[in-house]
Amino acid sequence: MKLIAIDLDGTLLSSNNEISTENIEALRKAQNQGNIVMICSGRAPEDIQQIMQKYEISCPLAGSNGTVIQADGKLLDSISMNKEDVIKVAEKLDDHRVPYRVYTNHGIYVPGDWTERISENKEKINVEGLTDDMYRRMTEQPQKSNLIKNFANYMDLFNESDLTVQKFFILTVNTDIKSKLASIFGGIPNIVTTTSGPWNLEVMDQNGNKGYALKKMADYFSIPLENTVAMGDNFNDAPMLQVAGLSIAMGNADPQVKEMSNQVTLSNDENGVAHAIETYVLNK
Repeated sequence: MKLIAIDLDGTLLSSNNEISTENIEALRKAQNQGNIVMICSGRAPEDIQQIMQKYEISCPLAGSNGTVIQADGKLLDSISMNKEDVIKVAEKLDDHRVPYRVYTNHGIYVPGDWTERISENKEKINVEGLTDDMYRRMTEQPQKSNLIKNFANYMDLFNESDLTVQKFFILTVNTDIKSKLASIFGGIPNIVTTTSGPWNLEVMDQNGNKGYALKKMADYFSIPLENTVAMGDNFNDAPMLQVAGLSIAMGNADPQVKEMSNQVTLSNDENGVAHAIETYVLNK
């Protein structure tokens, strides 16, 4: 039995945010042979669950970059930021007027002036490879719902006594601002900063990452780490790639991510996950 941890964006999902029939069939084939497949994504758990329901995928998951871990319908663990660090991060983001989302145990919260922040930052774009369609999808006003809620001031988050913050997702379409914020957050002892693409930063508690999630899930299913497989494409995947028994980078992965991985598969638009499962799991 193996535990296979798979990232979503840039990995299982194509550039059109779809999961191919080939990838789904490979996941099910791996499960049918007794392996455990888990989704390990930077997305919020609720968002992951919606995608899994759409494609009729049933498996454990780790959301918000491994800070929320779920299996068999129960919460295995949740790593939250402390209140003081949440305030420090939010203050700096407000100072720089960047758009951001706060991932919590009560859903995703966004500043009420999201649209204004997007407008202000549009004039500062200097990231290569950012297409108009990608920018539109990233910056469209999040629809207020049970999952996504607005707040006027970040201190409003603490009006709910049992609310906990697992992650900040920060849209950084300007490389200078991204570098400056990364430097600022690097000076806060209890948090860690990573990225899942050239146009974002992600901030979590220092103990929350995909590597921890993979270890926690392996322990839950009594699977030795040497029998684990991790697939990803970007720097937020690095912790699980570094601890997995077999690490596989996507063909579209960042060159540094490829360098740290044991193998490189096809890209996310070439059914790279299916190719990796067939090559390194089912045929072994």
